[in-house]
Amino acid sequence: MRRLVRLVAAQFAVDRRVLALAFARMADGIGNSFLVIVIPLYVGSDIVGGTTFGLSESMIIGVILSLFGFFNSSFQPLTGRLSDQTGARKRFVLIGLAGLATTNAVYLFAETYVSLVVIRALQGVSVAFIIPASVALVNELATTQDRGGNMGVYNTFRLVGFGSGPVVAAAVVNAGPYGLPIGELTVSGFDAAFYIATITAVISFLLVTVLITDPQTTRANAGADLSIPIRDQSGRHLLDPIFTLGVASLFMATSIALFATIQIQVNEHLQQGEVWFGFQFAAFIIAQVLLQTPIGRACDRYGRRPFIVGGMLLLIPTTLSQGYVPTSETMFVARLLQGVAGAMVFAPSLALAGDLAGEGESGSKLSVLTMAFGFGIAIGPLSSGALVGFGFEVPFIFGTVLATLGAILVYTQIEETLEHTRPVPVVGDD
Repeated sequence: MRRLVRLVAAQFAVDRRVLALAFARMADGIGNSFLVIVIPLYVGSDIVGGTTFGLSESMIIGVILSLFGFFNSSFQPLTGRLSDQTGARKRFVLIGLAGLATTNAVYLFAETYVSLVVIRALQGVSVAFIIPASVALVNELATTQDRGGNMGVYNTFRLVGFGSGPVVAAAVVNAGPYGLPIGELTVSGFDAAFYIATITAVISFLLVTVLITDPQTTRANAGADLSIPIRDQSGRHLLDPIFTLGVASLFMATSIALFATIQIQVNEHLQQGEVWFGFQFAAFIIAQVLLQTPIGRACDRYGRRPFIVGGMLLLIPTTLSQGYVPTSETMFVARLLQGVAGAMVFAPSLALAGDLAGEGESGSKLSVLTMAFGFGIAIGPLSSGALVGFGFEVPFIFGTVLATLGAILVYTQIEETLEHTRPVPVVGDD
């Protein structure tokens, strides 16, 4: 037992600032994922009214949720570059967390569809300040020898927060109203959820304020050019490796997010209830939480490329199978294995991009990947909603095509960045 505890502790042995940042992102992840569940319920309640611009209620929900991803992803290259130019990672994270806390609190006063649209868009901009700067901080606090492990720890805690929020959110809303010890005041379930989201953002702000400092080596030597190179400037390949990783991340995230908005169709196809869908949705996150850190550590020893290529290859059958699985249990397994594929790609990709980023370029270079992933998370649900009408399997065939293209790209355009690696062990080897 002690040996197991030591092994687990060793997995999470990183710079205390990385650990503090991971805890901060876990806290704001809880609050942000709360809103993924709460906003559709809030829109469907009698509290919200006003003009819908001719859109149905379900379409309004889709627009509100998708706006966050589009604004978040669109602003990341700009905020990433600005954090490079100023060298002030911590300041950018704090600006984003302050904006997130403020917008979470403003939901308490939002009673129209237009106000919800504006607030969600502003939240996307706020988080665009957080993600590139925080990932750049992790990258700059790490070295080539432990970058994968640091990225894995950071992503693990962030996903714990994002995965646990929805579990609690619906219960908080349904259990309201809540009586307060002062007088006869009560708080509705919706208000309680918005208070929790606000408090978690404030906790993150305090953690970063007290525990995080910018690395001494961070220098503002990035150029003013905001362009992202597409062609490989070394001439060895057709495409720039970081751009290639961005495209692969976009395809991967789109394939993963197809499942999110077709709950009704999945339940009808498998003749299952909402509980099974919840387990299947969570399976992906479970795999990510369990594997991000060990895979990050492993890619520091065995190289980034084998995991990225292997993960993209695994994404192909695990995406396609979701369109044809006959039972709830097999859908759960397919989602779990898709989570394994995602874990094999995400932390090693960030580590490889971090290896390639020059001094003071972490924010802009790594934002290519985080931006692409965010766009994929926004595009996936819209794609599945549009394609599922042509047949239950069609969205997953679309995702499989994207996964295949991504696998081809990383196999042909990505090279290993570690000079010394060990051979990846094969099952059955002594």
